Amino acid sequence: MRQFVCLGHDVPTDPDFSLDDLAGGAGRLDALCRSITAAFVLSHGIRTDVRVHLVCQDELTITFDGATLRHLHPDERSTAALVRTALEHRAEAIGALPAEPSPGVELYRRGLEATLEAVTTDGALVQLHEDGDAVVDAGLPENPVFVLSDHRDFTDEEATLIDAAADRRVRLGPERLHADHAITITHHYLDTQGYTQF
Repeated sequence: MRQFVCLGHDVPTDPDFSLDDLAGGAGRLDALCRSITAAFVLSHGIRTDVRVHLVCQDELTITFDGATLRHLHPDERSTAALVRTALEHRAEAIGALPAEPSPGVELYRRGLEATLEAVTTDGALVQLHEDGDAVVDAGLPENPVFVLSDHRDFTDEEATLIDAAADRRVRLGPERLHADHAITITHHYLDTQGYTQF
């Protein structure tokens, strides 16, 4: 299982946003939708062994599970529509019980700290960061859980939480990458067993 925790600092926590203004009025949801699709979409299929957890303003977490996910298409607008549908059902998320607005999508009332606690029961947390050790030297654990930010850097509080929970911090190359590109390279690294098998 591969998991990705994506922080959306400015993503709305209610569904009152336009699908025609994802870059502005929806808090750069366009960039996060690219990360979600990069995590799942293959040519003529999706990865079934992947989960993505979109943390919205440290208040809500929307989880996408490739094993049961439906209606995901390789464009930002349809992915944003899945996010908006999840937010429309947020009143159904009570305590630890999630809302389940569509197949493979759950919405939880929890922020980053609770999400990290939940996902690290299934795997080891890896922070993708330009100041980390080179992935070719550090390697990746079995069942990795990667944590990435949106267009903004981690806040000091987020960095402290992640540092405390992370098994390791790695970088994927010499240049800073967009989150969706980092996810694609991470998949390639894991698919090829660390660039040793094609």
